[in-house]
Amino acid sequence: MQLAVLTLDFHLEGCQSLKEKRQRLKGLRDRFGKLTHIAVCESDLADSRDKAQWSFACLSHSKAGIESSFATIEEHAAKQLDAVLYRQQLEYL
Repeated sequence: MQLAVLTLDFHLEGCQSLKEKRQRLKGLRDRFGKLTHIAVCESDLADSRDKAQWSFACLSHSKAGIESSFATIEEHAAKQLDAVLYRQQLEYL
């Protein structure tokens, strides 16, 4: 079994409130929080209006499975969210 954590940092241009921030990023939890092999959380910057950090833990039988899941998450974050993805960090545990 392989375990890895992907951490994504976002900048939310023009975000005026924490409520707006969570609305703009809720697609992450809605889409990926339902998957049984992935755990999702807002891991830092919870009190910042214009920045956010989200982490995804993935458990899989293979490294390829993890890479495929994380590629899907990164693609969704870059194309579907109203936020700029400015940093990604991947760590295998």
